[in-house]
Amino acid sequence: MTLEEVMTQLESFGDPNTKKTLINHGAKEPFFGVKAGDLKKILKKTKKNHELSLALYATGNTDAMYLAGLMADETQITRAQLNDWAEKAYWYYLSEYAVPWVAAETSFGFELGLEWIESDKSQFAAAGWGCLAYYAGVNEDENLDIEKYSALLDRVATEIHDQPNRVRYVMNGFVISVGSYITPLTEKALKIGATVGKVNVEMGGTACKVPLAADYLQKNIEKGRVGKKRKTARC
Repeated sequence: MTLEEVMTQLESFGDPNTKKTLINHGAKEPFFGVKAGDLKKILKKTKKNHELSLALYATGNTDAMYLAGLMADETQITRAQLNDWAEKAYWYYLSEYAVPWVAAETSFGFELGLEWIESDKSQFAAAGWGCLAYYAGVNEDENLDIEKYSALLDRVATEIHDQPNRVRYVMNGFVISVGSYITPLTEKALKIGATVGKVNVEMGGTACKVPLAADYLQKNIEKGRVGKKRKTARC
């Protein structure tokens, strides 16, 4: 499919209720309001397509940008291109999902995540913590820097409540992910989650809630989900 064909298809899938919901969460015009299931219908036709994903993201249309994250080829996308994507990730569907999903699947995802969390731009910091969390989920423990992840848990404990709004949300999720995916750090993540406690995040007037990391992780432990890696960061 060409860029024009994909944009036409996206417009045809536009749903007023979905658009209203996404606006409430932070999306801005112009966009159509396409459901995730309909985005995946397009993805079935395009598969991974590096050049098309770049063109879609460059439109500035949030439906196209999110689809780009699903479509991107992690073996071809560059650090420079991902930095550009993070710069343009103006709301959390992009900065916490589409962009870090792709980054986490690259060969340089861990290093890029560490770089991004040092940024004073919240969309980069959020993308960085998300990238590191997803990276833990798609790589076996023996291929992870366990000591660094342990140190990052300590950092969350001391810094989370002083971070920007959405960065707090992603750091809380990082604790859950590390405890769920990195078996040697499960007990420590539980303790860190208990130390962190309730994380206050302004959710833009929506019904979304911030999970208590320790409680969420405990449920994963009880359900036998700890240590089960994912085939892909994207969903």
